[in-house]
Amino acid sequence: MESSRKTKLVALGADTLADALLDLAVRVDAADDLIEQLIATPKENIERYKAKLNRIQARERFISWRESAAYAHELEMLLADLQSGVDEPKLGVELLASFYEADSAVFDQCDDSSGNVGGVYHSEARQLFVSYAARCEDKDWLVSLVFDLSKDDGYGVRAILVECAAEYLPESAIRKLIERFLDAASREGDEYQKRHWMFRVESLARQIKDASLFEQTRLASWGTPPSAVACVDLARVYLESGDAKKALSWLEQISADETSKVHERDQLLLQIYGQFQDRDKQDEVALRIFRRHRSKDTLETLLSVIGIDQKDAVVENEVGSISQGKTLSTGNAMFLIEMGRLDVAETYLLNRIDPLNGDYYSELLPLAEAMEMAGRRLCAYIIYRALLDSILNRGQTKTYSYGARYLKKMDSISKTISDWRNIVNHTVYMEDMRQKHGRKRSFWSRYDA
Repeated sequence: MESSRKTKLVALGADTLADALLDLAVRVDAADDLIEQLIATPKENIERYKAKLNRIQARERFISWRESAAYAHELEMLLADLQSGVDEPKLGVELLASFYEADSAVFDQCDDSSGNVGGVYHSEARQLFVSYAARCEDKDWLVSLVFDLSKDDGYGVRAILVECAAEYLPESAIRKLIERFLDAASREGDEYQKRHWMFRVESLARQIKDASLFEQTRLASWGTPPSAVACVDLARVYLESGDAKKALSWLEQISADETSKVHERDQLLLQIYGQFQDRDKQDEVALRIFRRHRSKDTLETLLSVIGIDQKDAVVENEVGSISQGKTLSTGNAMFLIEMGRLDVAETYLLNRIDPLNGDYYSELLPLAEAMEMAGRRLCAYIIYRALLDSILNRGQTKTYSYGARYLKKMDSISKTISDWRNIVNHTVYMEDMRQKHGRKRSFWSRYDA
């Protein structure tokens, strides 16, 4: 589609496109900025970058949450000026360092609860930094620059330059950076700041697959005995470093009744037993992963271990187990749908109406849509009702548009339901709801619209 549009645009000719761009630039500031970038010389784009960064740092107007996407785009265009103007690696790194050093001014003047602005630092700026730094021959200078940037990371965006160090530094340079971090940690009196440095050592140790250094650093930071989280992290790094035996020894230190990081533990065990070619242990772990959260993906993981020929037997067994269970699991209900067992899924849900909690909309909405699409109207209606009840009970006006949409669906679905079984029908439900929530004019205005 895009290639077809491009072909048609090229066929229009340069004059036509230039006129169209200039016309657009009169009305759209971003288009005007893009034109200036395209026609500027490299030196001019560098000056544009510096001027924009200075204006951003001097800005006094606060950027609201709603404006954060546009603000992030402004930062992206600033980086595009830099990319268009600079080819020399060291200069590129220096100018990007100034962008990271401006983080306090950037974040102090905006509400970035959406993560749009932080995303620019973690994505576009990071990629550009790596592209310049990888070509920079003075690796010792790079080590010093990254170390200096790491001294002050109050907004958490500079750490990304350490986390991707292996993409632009050889191991010898990374070890020099580790020494700088360890020295800074040894001089630090504040425990929080000391861990700040040690976290960076851990990241670098993992990147160069030095599991022994990672272990030494983690235990020095958090003490002994290590927590379950530490044991899992240590096991993961040892496995990545090629020492499956040591990885297993760390996982075996975790108590059997410990619940934290249980999924990550089993995923690591699955890999470890695979390396040991211990089929029985692999089968056991894969089945445990599957039964903890039944889904199409975990079933595929299980079958990759026990054999695809076992699929029918596994599904039949699990369908029976789910049906006999007393509690509601939205994951199990979705698994039944994924396996095409719609009759069983419908019965499963209709027998467990009371526990349906619309607060968990991310779990219930896919169920409602799937049952609606499958023509299981009563079941879909009940789930939409739970979602609507949650919205009205919470009384948050920003979610009323969703509630109005659910109610319109319920209106439509209800007309096709002839057997309501023992469930209150739509007419009675509407009467009760209007009595209970009739004063929520904001909701009803959305519904009536």
